[in-house]
Amino acid sequence: MNAELPSGQHAREDFPRFGLLQYANRFPRETEQIRLRISGECLNTEELDDPLAGLPRTEQISDFHCVTTWSHRALRWSGVRFADFYAHHIAPRLAPGSQVATVALRGQDGYRTSLPLEDLLADDVLLADGLDGKPLGIEHGAPLRIVAPAHYGYKSLKHLSRLEFCQGAPKVKPAALAFMDHPRARVAFEERGRWLPGWLLRPVYRMLIRPTAAHFAKAMTRHTVQIAKATQATLATQITSTTSITGDSAQR
Repeated sequence: MNAELPSGQHAREDFPRFGLLQYANRFPRETEQIRLRISGECLNTEELDDPLAGLPRTEQISDFHCVTTWSHRALRWSGVRFADFYAHHIAPRLAPGSQVATVALRGQDGYRTSLPLEDLLADDVLLADGLDGKPLGIEHGAPLRIVAPAHYGYKSLKHLSRLEFCQGAPKVKPAALAFMDHPRARVAFEERGRWLPGWLLRPVYRMLIRPTAAHFAKAMTRHTVQIAKATQATLATQITSTTSITGDSAQR
């Protein structure tokens, strides 16, 4: 965590659910059990159940920097370092002599991005399943997400479901417009997007903050209500079924 905010960033007190508008109403199918598909040019496709099990856990405090210029400070993440996951699960599965250059990241909600492997192996990059002493909630990436503090938030993919290990450039279409998805998106170099200097994008992105946060908040509220109604309906069905079985047993 840096004492001063990076160039172009301003502190925000809350930590909102945020992202590209087209993902506001997309939610993960699975929020509790962690399953991760690994694939690539140099290893077989596999499904890993509980991929963090048995790996050394860590906790770190770091700032989160959104590309739209807001930052939330001192978030306490918990999980497993990506480097430890890679050493345990990926390196032993690689074909002899192969070299991984980049990793495509995909989420349950359809979002996707990528990062060079060297960036993901940094000490502060986590596969995180906890935030501020609690399991991740849906709004912040349950059940598993990437946390890469040195990169803008759009590289810290939520609801992580698949990792594709590539020997060259990843074959993944950016979720955003091409100019908005920098290959590395390093905060220190203000790599907000491709081709244009980061400072030029600041005023454009700032205009998006308020409406985007409001749109995501409304979507989260609707989803919460829908989940509550579905839970109530399930309970009502179970109660009706139990009552019916009990009544039949009494008649016998």
